[in-house]
Amino acid sequence: MKIKDKDVIISMSGGLDSTCLALHMLSLGYRIKAYSFRYGQKHSVELKKLKRNMRFLSEKFPEQILSYQEIDLTPVFNESASSLSVFGKGNIPCGEYAESNMASTVIENRNIIFASIIYGKALSWSKRSGRDCIITLGIHTGDHVIYPDCTERSQKAAAHTFRISNWGSEAVTYVAPFNKSDKGGVLANGLKAMRKLGLTDKEIKTVLKNTHTCYDPDEKGRSCGKCGSCTERIGAFLMNGIKDPVKYI
Repeated sequence: MKIKDKDVIISMSGGLDSTCLALHMLSLGYRIKAYSFRYGQKHSVELKKLKRNMRFLSEKFPEQILSYQEIDLTPVFNESASSLSVFGKGNIPCGEYAESNMASTVIENRNIIFASIIYGKALSWSKRSGRDCIITLGIHTGDHVIYPDCTERSQKAAAHTFRISNWGSEAVTYVAPFNKSDKGGVLANGLKAMRKLGLTDKEIKTVLKNTHTCYDPDEKGRSCGKCGSCTERIGAFLMNGIKDPVKYI
C-alpha cells in the first residue's frame, strides 16, 4: 500500500467508532499517531481494550502506526456533574439512545478539549516531521442529538477556531469522516476497511471484541446490554448481519 504524504493524529476512546475510524484511515494509506484520554469515565475498561487493539495494529501495520499514548485528564474533569463520570451524580440511564434519556451522560466540553489537544499534537508533529497532518475524531450522526460538541456545526467551528489561533495551522486539517453516518454505517465502514487491509475473519472478530461501547459495565468489564450506548451498538451489529463478539451480562 502506498503511504499518504499526510499523517493522521487521532483521538481514540477504545470504542467502536474511533476504532473503525482508525481502521478506515489505515486502509486509505495514512500513518497514525493515536491518543486516548483518561478523564474519570466509569467505563475505563475501554482503555484496557484499546491497548490490546493498538498492540495488534502496531504489529500488523508497523509502518503506519507511529505511536500510541494515553493522556490522563482526570484533574481537568474532576468537577463533572455527568452520570458518565465517577465524579458525577446519578446512574447511567437505560433505554434508547435519545436526547431525553442520555442527556445526563454529557461530559462538559469533552470532545472540544480532546480535539484541541490532538490539534496541538498535530502542529508539533508537523513541525518535527515536515509533513502535513489531519486530526480526526469518530463522531457520527447518532451523537448529534445528545452531544452538541459532536455535531458538524461544532466540528467546523472548532476547526475554524484552531486555524485562526495558531501559526502553522495551514499544515493541519480537522476532518470527521463519519459525521454523516449512523453507528451501523460506522461499523460497515470499519468492516470494509478491515477486509481491505487483509485482516482474516478471526482477526476482525478479535479487533471488534477489543472495542468497548457500554457506559455501565460490571466489575468484570462485561457490557450491560441495557444502556443507550449498548442498544445503539446492538442495533449496529444487527444492521450489518454479524454477531457482536463482546460479552454482555
